Amino acid sequence: MSDLTNQGASETSRRDFLKHGTAAVAGTATLAASLGTLAPAVYAQGSDLLKVGLVGCGGRGSGAASNALHGDANCELVAMGDVFPDAIENSLRNLKNDSAIGGRIKVKDDMKFTGLDSYKRVIDSCDVVLLASPPGFRPVHLRAAVEAGKHIFTEKPMATDPDGARHVFESVAMSKTKKIAVVAGFCWRYDYPRRELFKRVHAGEIGEVRAAYGTYLTGPVKPMPPASTRPQGMKDLEWQVRNWYNFAWLSGDGLVEQAIHTVDWIAWVFNDVPPISATAVGGRQIPSEGGDIFDHIEVNYLYENDARGFVAQRQIPGCFNENSLYILGTKGTGHIGSRGVYISDLKGQRTWKYEGPTNNMYVTEHEEFFASIRSGKLINDGDRMAKSTLLGIMGRTAGYSGQQVTWDQIMTSKTKLVPDLSKGWDSPVEFAPIARPGVTKQV
Repeated sequence: MSDLTNQGASETSRRDFLKHGTAAVAGTATLAASLGTLAPAVYAQGSDLLKVGLVGCGGRGSGAASNALHGDANCELVAMGDVFPDAIENSLRNLKNDSAIGGRIKVKDDMKFTGLDSYKRVIDSCDVVLLASPPGFRPVHLRAAVEAGKHIFTEKPMATDPDGARHVFESVAMSKTKKIAVVAGFCWRYDYPRRELFKRVHAGEIGEVRAAYGTYLTGPVKPMPPASTRPQGMKDLEWQVRNWYNFAWLSGDGLVEQAIHTVDWIAWVFNDVPPISATAVGGRQIPSEGGDIFDHIEVNYLYENDARGFVAQRQIPGCFNENSLYILGTKGTGHIGSRGVYISDLKGQRTWKYEGPTNNMYVTEHEEFFASIRSGKLINDGDRMAKSTLLGIMGRTAGYSGQQVTWDQIMTSKTKLVPDLSKGWDSPVEFAPIARPGVTKQV
């Protein structure tokens, strides 16, 4: 892990990044060019069977597999991989119980792959791969899928540290060169009401955006179990992977793993243009035995023209829950919340409310994903998914360190939380203490 509190000048300016996109990452263009430009085949609508593989068979992975099969009638799930065999069997039982898709679950015993390297064999076995393992593994899995030329659905977030995010930027550039479809699990971008709201905001209906405030206030996702429940002889890495949400290198923490949806809303508000800097406050109110993530954090992102984006995230039981967005413009306000998706004038009078068709955004993202593969007009969410991921990491970094963090700093940071796993389950992993803002210099 490396120090990220140095406020010195960076080699990559924010304006250069905006001008050149992912090419601002050193070496990306060279890496992409070296892979060639051969595109995967175009699959005719409804006539060509697409083989789907799933990497990461937990709840979200099982959901992604179900969404994919509901999203395209001529695809089959043929391969599954997870570090734990029980996860595969549980996922298979649940998927087969859905009568609408159960007949297209064609995973034979020799296509169930387990272990830390199981992703490689899944990728080799399919046309389309769904990446849904704990996000600390995502940069490596994404790179392998791109190098293999497979179309990719990747869950959010796409990395847990700046080093991994830079890896993702490089993989995105490669995917464009290889003409690969990449759809991100930032599912709200595929929700009809929210698409219409942001379309109106970007068209100037509320004027110039001055501030946006998003919340993700909820209970704990996967609370850390007491150390006394750890089975005798279980290795450190397995214990952490089984409780992955509680370790920053595996989950990114609550801001980067779950509230990243709200961070993505902020990015969407500002047309995916990165902020100048971020400050944050946060900490841990409820003790967690062995885990190292905050249970609350609030981030203040500074944009051009002194506009602001705020995100409030909390995972504490017994508290007020909310998932909403408020956008303040010079002519009006935009809202996402319990009263719907709507726009008001500056006096609070509603001027528009979404009343159009609704959809299942989880299925829609796969419908559009598969349609793009079959038509050859490939969707590639790569640039924005990488920037939203790094935006979350930037906010967490500001909160954990207590420092102001600039976009230039986070783009060029060498911070790496993910350990060397070359020794498999025997790989040493750190049990890091909870960060102390103003004291902790590693993130």
